Amino acid sequence: MVKAVSKTSATKEEEVPNEGARGDYEKRRAETIKENKERLHKLGILQLTKNIKTANLPSKKLTPRITRSPALALSTDPPRRSFRLKDKPPVSYKELRIPKADKISSEDVEIDIPEGENPEVYTEDHEKLLGYCKNAWILCVDGYDEDGQRIYDPDNGKSCHQCRQKTLGQRTECRNCKLVHGQFCGDCLYMRYGENVVEANEKADWICPVCRGICNCSRCRREKGHAPTGAIFKKVKRLGYKSVAHYLIKTRMRSDQEDLRSADSPSGKSVEPFRVH
Repeated sequence: MVKAVSKTSATKEEEVPNEGARGDYEKRRAETIKENKERLHKLGILQLTKNIKTANLPSKKLTPRITRSPALALSTDPPRRSFRLKDKPPVSYKELRIPKADKISSEDVEIDIPEGENPEVYTEDHEKLLGYCKNAWILCVDGYDEDGQRIYDPDNGKSCHQCRQKTLGQRTECRNCKLVHGQFCGDCLYMRYGENVVEANEKADWICPVCRGICNCSRCRREKGHAPTGAIFKKVKRLGYKSVAHYLIKTRMRSDQEDLRSADSPSGKSVEPFRVH
């Protein structure tokens, strides 16, 4: 009777020749690799491969030196311009330097006030009515915001007789009339009459320019038959006058001799006052 061979013993018998074949394969493979390396070594290929790998390694980057090219010489050729702009003068974008006020000659200042219906003349009595101030008033501060803009307030603001603006800020109070036309803002009082609003309010007997008869606002000048002066404060300051009122009165004064000549003239007309242009 034939005995059956177990699966386990059969498997072990099959693995024996397989392990021997694998060992022969690994041995032949190792010999082949060795032969190939020797052959490559003789040909110098291995050393070449090492050199290539070494060259491909990352190296420290060197910051290249910036070489400045020498300044190019300016061309002597005339600049090329568009054909349509050929006959037009070139545009200059250079800003003009504005000279300082103390360097401007009085001969370069022009003040042109149009002639009014009536001649504008003043006497020494008018000159005595001119105001003054001990301390200069700083413009564009009182009644202005942080951006330098005037603060207009129809409810809490007070109107100024000179500029007719209802803004915040200090106002004068006339001890004579005690009316609205006695209110002047600090800037107008200083530029037009050479007075300080703080000092004016501290005086118990301060009288406004309207009551003094020397108001030079556009409305009062028209009522007197004179043309408005416009904004001429900066110009009169360059000429050396404290304010617009000082300029008007001092440049249009008539002496007693001129009054006599005017009275003796056949026509009886007043003599034209001296004007600065």
